[in-house]
Amino acid sequence: MATKRDYYEVLGVPREADEDTIKKAFWKLAKKYHPDVNPDDKDAEAKFKEANEAYDVLADPEKRARYDRYGQAGVDVDDFGGMGSINLDDLFSTLFGGFGGFSGFGGFGGFGSRGAAQRRTGPVRGANLRYRMNLDFMEAAFGVERDISIRKAERCPECGGTGASDGSKPVTCPVCHGSGQEQTSQQTIFGQVMTSRTCSRCQGTGEIIESPCRRCDGRGTVMQNKTLRVKVPAGIDEDEMLTLRNEGEPGKNGGSSGDLYVQISIRPHPVFSREGTRTYCEVPITYAQAAIGEEIEVPTIDGAIRYTLREGTQPGDLYTIRGKGIPYIDHPSARGDHTFRVILEVPRNLTNDQKEMLRKFEASLSPQHYEKRQRFFDKVRNVFSPKKG
Repeated sequence: MATKRDYYEVLGVPREADEDTIKKAFWKLAKKYHPDVNPDDKDAEAKFKEANEAYDVLADPEKRARYDRYGQAGVDVDDFGGMGSINLDDLFSTLFGGFGGFSGFGGFGGFGSRGAAQRRTGPVRGANLRYRMNLDFMEAAFGVERDISIRKAERCPECGGTGASDGSKPVTCPVCHGSGQEQTSQQTIFGQVMTSRTCSRCQGTGEIIESPCRRCDGRGTVMQNKTLRVKVPAGIDEDEMLTLRNEGEPGKNGGSSGDLYVQISIRPHPVFSREGTRTYCEVPITYAQAAIGEEIEVPTIDGAIRYTLREGTQPGDLYTIRGKGIPYIDHPSARGDHTFRVILEVPRNLTNDQKEMLRKFEASLSPQHYEKRQRFFDKVRNVFSPKKG
């Protein structure tokens, strides 16, 4: 068997990488190599599976600890057997759109049911869920606590998730005798060949429920509405995710619940825009303010402040105010900068007296007051003046 690449190398992260770094690295690879984006590309499919397997180990603290200590030998290969626990449609929707509320994506486990069949009586982690949260610009900048309501499967309170009615228990499947597989033999020219397939009676679990719970009809889960309190940290940005542990779908056979990923969407602001922790705005100024370098009022996310322009400020000049931008999400006490761009507004609807004053003022100026204008006409004269010699 070929040696597998180091999982940290697969995701392109250092061994000390934190949980968010690992998650972001996986999502980047998943979007790039997803089979629905690369149809009939076996190499992309293999890379997607490899990234999937690496994430499944490194995102789980217990598996990661075993992997860090023992390497590949410390990881149960059954965690990845058969590529059989994920719904491709769900994952594709999660990676590339369809954000109308929340949806499931099955634990990053594999590719559907194309692999070898295996008994599914061991603990199975529940599916992850996703919820799209819309925030105002200022809520994202300074943080907010918000209640969200979701409808999701929960363990049935009547049967405790077993699916069996009160007092009863699942029994061993009489068809596969608990193996989860049906075996058949066929005589061929090479002799007798044994084949296995997922048991049609128990669907591979090795057990059947003879007396299903009346509340959940044997499923072990019921759909319920749930309200969760989400604390959004200051400085969160567009498309970043918050993770609510164990708030996804319940696991099976004693497996842990999945997680709920809250993906952030930020509404545009009428005055400010942002790039990371830096904020931007435009400030209209008058001709006199630009020429003289007067003090003006500049909006910031903390409120308006007074700022003195340079004398001779030009249209489009940029000014930066340190520490008046967005807080750093990992260090809320530190903040980015605020940059504003000045827009020169030329006055309209002048009276005759005002026009005459402007003409007199213009007549009092010399070329040295207009450096750009002077350089421009010097270039024009050089282009069109006759060449000597």
